[in-house]
Amino acid sequence: MTEPTKLLSAEEVSKHNTAEDLWIVVDGQVWDMTDFAPEHPGGIGSKMENPLSSLFRSLSLSTPNSHQTDSNLPWAKKKVILQHAGHDASKPYNEIHSPSLLTATLPASKRLGALSPSSSSLPRSPTPSQTATKPAPTKNPTLQLAHRKPPLTTLISAHDFKTVASKTLAPKTWAFYSSAATDLVTHAANSSVFERMWWRPRVLRDVRVRDTRSRLMGLGVEMPVFVSPAAMARLVHPEGERAIARAVGGRGVVQCVSTNASYSITDIVSALPSPSSATPKQPPPIFFQLYVSKNRVASESLLRTVHDLGITTVFLTVDSPLAGKREADERVRMEENQPAPMMTGSKDKPVNDKQGGGLGRITGSFIDASLSWADLPWLRRHWKGKIVLKGIMCAADARRAAQEGVDGILLSNHGGRNLDTAPPAILILLDLQRNAPEVFEKMEVYVDGGIRRGTDILKALCLGATAVGVGRPVLYALGYGQEGVEHLFDILKDELSIAMALVGITDLSQAHPGLVNTNDVDHLIPTTEGHPYATGRRKGNPGPRSKL
Repeated sequence: MTEPTKLLSAEEVSKHNTAEDLWIVVDGQVWDMTDFAPEHPGGIGSKMENPLSSLFRSLSLSTPNSHQTDSNLPWAKKKVILQHAGHDASKPYNEIHSPSLLTATLPASKRLGALSPSSSSLPRSPTPSQTATKPAPTKNPTLQLAHRKPPLTTLISAHDFKTVASKTLAPKTWAFYSSAATDLVTHAANSSVFERMWWRPRVLRDVRVRDTRSRLMGLGVEMPVFVSPAAMARLVHPEGERAIARAVGGRGVVQCVSTNASYSITDIVSALPSPSSATPKQPPPIFFQLYVSKNRVASESLLRTVHDLGITTVFLTVDSPLAGKREADERVRMEENQPAPMMTGSKDKPVNDKQGGGLGRITGSFIDASLSWADLPWLRRHWKGKIVLKGIMCAADARRAAQEGVDGILLSNHGGRNLDTAPPAILILLDLQRNAPEVFEKMEVYVDGGIRRGTDILKALCLGATAVGVGRPVLYALGYGQEGVEHLFDILKDELSIAMALVGITDLSQAHPGLVNTNDVDHLIPTTEGHPYATGRRKGNPGPRSKL
């Protein structure tokens, strides 16, 4: 017979407010977190981090004036965490973490009971004042009414979703997702370069019936578009990546899930719609994006989980040994409702610091900056599925990837968020066509960055891309939940189908480079691996010259 749940009063919980005796309340349940405090073995500072340490990182973000604290000092870490000891920590926890995290990772003995509803209210974790506001709306005023979301049916393009998101997302959430590196040159070029490519349509074709279907890494899809990985989607909507999974599963699109997702990969896969009996059985429509952790054991464990879920393809991010400087993100201080993602193997506690409050920079410190081509055998030992290298930016690296035998590459500059003035992905695609055309026969080539229209999708496919990724538009559409993401993909599919008809094709196998005039950008495509004429090297290099 199950024992009745023990009820604990708020007065009793509030007494356990030290590092040696630390209780918190999450969703009415009282948990003993003493063994996972920062200074305890197995906590944040240990060599083998427990998954619950990310909870402490998330709680640390809700501390007022945390940017004034030296996070390298042990007493400072303890001081931050103690702000939540004996308090109700539900809000900072639920903004980012899966409801199942505590029960899945803590022993049952750590659940002490439930907060008694008849007791006095328990103090909630302190909330800092809002430190930044969004700029006044300047575009598409017809979509906006008193900073509330207009009806979903009034949105008819990906640009509309961005307009609404800019006025309705929390300031820090908008800054995190919309920001890009330094002067935003690459971010702007990602989209604008598509406008410099012109169609060469074919007419008098029977285009009454058109087929947008394709295959990505063996998965049948309704159109060659996938959701690019992005961190912490729960900042936009409580269901986060789970809502995206339900949406794309119903639309025949593949979702690439980030290592830094709000929910565990298990929770996300479980949210997929159940396939009908008439649907041919295939792996889940999920790719997994891997940031390799400094703690390789943690990454290996994560890969085993991904494999056990039936996922067949991993996208290894190779363009982010460090996060770029994203000034819009840095300028908005982190608040209580912007906790860190569930990072694997990280020891660093994200707080505001003298550089600002950039979520990407502060929460990405767990990534192993030593990752190199020499690590591909390590990955193959621990992952027997397909491998796509995410973040290839030149023909030379594309050729090297083909030589290494990977299954695909994603041409990407990380949405312009890392190295400003890195080339737009569509120009990298032309770099491959000019300097490494053989790679198209050896592996699948994906493109992301700046895809906002059906015409953008079709131009990339004509120029050799297997499929394209869409990132920010999905996050903006997520503001409307599952229905918003579904609506976005309905729009993109409709635009793609219209573009096919007007260009003169009925099937994507008919797409070819001759349909696109790239003369306006051809002079931007390198003709050699090295510089075409500059050979001088600066004096003062400390070591021997090496060819990268």
